[in-house]
Amino acid sequence: LLNADAGSIYIKEGDMLNFSFAQNDTLQKKLSPDKKLIYTTFKMPINNNSIAGFVANNGSTLNIPDAYKISSALPFNFDSSYDKISGYHTQSMLTLPMKNSRGEIVGVLQLINAQNDRGEIVAFQEEDEPLVKHLAIYAANGIERAQMTRTTIMRMIRMAELRDPKETGPHVNRVASYAVEIFEAYAKKKGMEQKEIDKKRDSLRLAAMLHDVGKVAISDTILKKPGRFTDEEFEIMKQHTILGAQLFSDARSEFDEFSAEVALNHHEKWDGSGYPGYVDVQTGKPLSGHETSDGKARGKKGEEIPLFGRIVALADVYDALSSKRVYKEAWDEQTVLTTIEQSRGKHFDPELVDIFFEIIDIIRSIAKRYPDPE
Repeated sequence: LLNADAGSIYIKEGDMLNFSFAQNDTLQKKLSPDKKLIYTTFKMPINNNSIAGFVANNGSTLNIPDAYKISSALPFNFDSSYDKISGYHTQSMLTLPMKNSRGEIVGVLQLINAQNDRGEIVAFQEEDEPLVKHLAIYAANGIERAQMTRTTIMRMIRMAELRDPKETGPHVNRVASYAVEIFEAYAKKKGMEQKEIDKKRDSLRLAAMLHDVGKVAISDTILKKPGRFTDEEFEIMKQHTILGAQLFSDARSEFDEFSAEVALNHHEKWDGSGYPGYVDVQTGKPLSGHETSDGKARGKKGEEIPLFGRIVALADVYDALSSKRVYKEAWDEQTVLTTIEQSRGKHFDPELVDIFFEIIDIIRSIAKRYPDPE
């Protein structure tokens, strides 16, 4: 956009701005093709002290030729801490409010370091501002629609959380974020085009957040039992996979399709010992030809398990082991990673385990981004 080298998007959350997305071509080029930049999320107050905060607070556009030469007479200043950490040099900045169709500010768009045809850093041109403002409106409306969808999904998750304390907002956000990063790394290795990756990862994120939504139909006496399940109770608990898939069985969109796939398959295991196996989603009964000797459904194994089910299985277990619960303390990281490695080819797809360890720094950054409340 305007040949900018970098850019950021901040989303308005109450009286704060949440740093939500960033791209930096110069820093990205320094990495190998299969790597991506790691950004730690942060929030800033909406006030006049920062550039983005000033824009959100006043609804005005700031076109700054040189971030390091901002007049001391102005109320805001440039925070150079990221430049110092990364070795990047921010110069020109164009920062705009993102307003929806009702004129309400939903976020801030920031473009950094405009470049001329020779790749030299120049100031953003004033005549380019109307175009960027127009695009910012489109982006704002897209963000608002996404927030409405997310709000609906978070209500469903809140319902599950009321029933099962393990299904917290931070937990589902972490699982979803782990899942999309594993998927993107996998898809790139398979040569999938970035446009297709982006499309699928958005639906996967939402589907992964709802992986345990079927628990809303499980009795409290089972969900909230502090001790081990009896065999009978565990059989009932297993039904949450089928019940979750039933919610999306009349698939009308890719989101519905992925949500059903994840809900049904995230407890399957690579070696075939998981559940619910080959069942009719509507009845829960074994599919013909897939019964075991005792009449139960045969578990899916290997690549019989849909990809997104295999991915969320890994993401969910990693987070469960890493997190404190009412019935256990969080495991230390080395024990968790050793368990994941030892489960290669048993519980988890070996190729996905390899990818998981290749992006472990990104995985760690996600855990920091969505901490459990104290």
